[in-house]
Amino acid sequence: MSNVAEGAVEGLVPRIGSSSIVWKHFGFQASDTKQEQVICKECHKVVLAPQSNTTNLFNHLKKHHKVQYDECMRAKKCVAKTNHPTTSTQASIEASLFSASPYPSTSQRHSEITNAVAFHLAKDMCSINTVTNEGFKFLVKTLDKRYVIPSRNYFSKVALPAMYIKRRGEIERDLANIKYFATTTDLWSSRTMDPYMSLTVHYIDEDFAMQSRCLQTSFFPQDHTGESIAQGLREAMASWSLQEERLVCITTDNGANVVKAASLNNWTRLQCFGHRLHLAIENAMRDPRIDRAVGLCKKLVSSFSYSWRRKKQLMEAQRELKLPEHTLKTECPTRWGSRQAMIARVLEQQRAISQVLSDDRKARHLIPTWQDTDVLEAINKSLSPLLEFTDALSSEKYVSVSFVKPVLHLFRSSILKVNDDETDLTSTIKTKILSYLDEKYNDPLTQELLDMASALDPRFKLSYVSEDNVAPIHARLTSEMARTAPAAMAEMGPTDPHGETAVDAPTTKKKKTLGSFFKTAEGAAAATQRLSPLQEQQAISSELQSYLQSGNLDSEEDPLDWWREHQRLFPRLSKLAKKYLCIPATSSPSERVFSTGGNVVTCLRSSLKPENVDRLVFLSKNL
Repeated sequence: MSNVAEGAVEGLVPRIGSSSIVWKHFGFQASDTKQEQVICKECHKVVLAPQSNTTNLFNHLKKHHKVQYDECMRAKKCVAKTNHPTTSTQASIEASLFSASPYPSTSQRHSEITNAVAFHLAKDMCSINTVTNEGFKFLVKTLDKRYVIPSRNYFSKVALPAMYIKRRGEIERDLANIKYFATTTDLWSSRTMDPYMSLTVHYIDEDFAMQSRCLQTSFFPQDHTGESIAQGLREAMASWSLQEERLVCITTDNGANVVKAASLNNWTRLQCFGHRLHLAIENAMRDPRIDRAVGLCKKLVSSFSYSWRRKKQLMEAQRELKLPEHTLKTECPTRWGSRQAMIARVLEQQRAISQVLSDDRKARHLIPTWQDTDVLEAINKSLSPLLEFTDALSSEKYVSVSFVKPVLHLFRSSILKVNDDETDLTSTIKTKILSYLDEKYNDPLTQELLDMASALDPRFKLSYVSEDNVAPIHARLTSEMARTAPAAMAEMGPTDPHGETAVDAPTTKKKKTLGSFFKTAEGAAAATQRLSPLQEQQAISSELQSYLQSGNLDSEEDPLDWWREHQRLFPRLSKLAKKYLCIPATSSPSERVFSTGGNVVTCLRSSLKPENVDRLVFLSKNL
């Protein structure tokens, strides 16, 4: 900055067209017609202000002339209030929000937030007492200060029951329109030892989408005999207006009482593949060498589970040996594959485990010997490929039943095939598992059901049906196609000249093409003409042959997508696909229901009434 002579300062002229209050303390020499050199009236210094930017001018006053700066700032605030009387500060906004009246309980906004809170409680399995927690009330108040959350009694006696009634009505309307369905069921005892029975339903809708619904988790205090379970299942289906003749199959575990219940009701039953595979593995594990090695493994894992010092030492050994920093896994007798997971983790961390236990005289006996290690490696090699199939067949969102026959074939041909370079123990385990599965799946009714499911899957068709069963399956397909033919053709409806069904025809009039005039008479005649028995038989045979001779779908593609695209080409077979492909291969849906029930009936909610347990589980699974 440079100074200007005092005489020159007295004749300073103001900024032309200036509106800022800061120009009161700055000006220009009269000879500076372009007003390029800004001069401070207080200290007579030239201030650099490109294009008369006022920021540098305020900074100059703030640094060198504090009194004048404060005066400018007060004047600036007064001008702002005068020019913008409606502008509110953040403090005034918050004050207005605090003073705002709460939403009326009948307002739309209040209902929307209340329904959202009820949805959160039901879907996330939260205690209803959550609405009384200070943290939750503070969260809601922060999100919308006008909303006053109702009491916990309102949610337990009004909001959640109303949500249950509404959702149940929607599902009942959906179930009323389905032609075929499958179910799963299981029995379970809660934390308070209250017995429950679950029922889930599975079907393929009109858009060829797999649908699964949890219908109930009902209190079942009767003796768990086959007769009582059979009666309970019939009553459960009747409460949902489900007709037993539309039930294709029920998938259950292998409990004798559940098997007897299905037999008493004359229902087709499919054994749970996951449970059956679990029993096959348990059967193959009956060997003294395996008992010793697995027993040692359990004690070893337990010694780390109950000692924080050993856990710490294990982590240090993992870092030193550059092993994955994984914790050891414990076997759960009721969880499929937990034994193999425990063994695999022990083998992975064997060096780290040995390093930790070798320093403790009292625990050295837990270090596996080379014989134990050989046994554990044989078990892991035999079982590790099997668990992936259990997980893949336990899904509710895609077709699984048609995979059972291909999976069993894969077990025989490669996964459980005995190789020459394997140990005797590995060969024995594989042989026992395969023999057990072959024996349990050798039932003719089960074979026929699985063959029908595979035949209606465009990925497999008759590829995995034995040669002796091809003709019977072909005959059964033809027979069922004949029974479903009238309904299938009626649903397809007569086609208009534009190739659309009558029910799908748009209300707006389409512009006719030249070719449509030649199709009108032909289409009208076809709509009124019914096929003779011979023609119907020929059409069924032609449809089936066309389907079987078409190329197989890629094994990773979704068969339901294929049927959605080809249902007009195969109207009869598409109905059978909906019938058989909806069957779940495992009873995992019911197992998942009980997992949800365990999250509902916690230690803090052990006094829940059975009807409330049923309602909360239903909402959590179906919302």
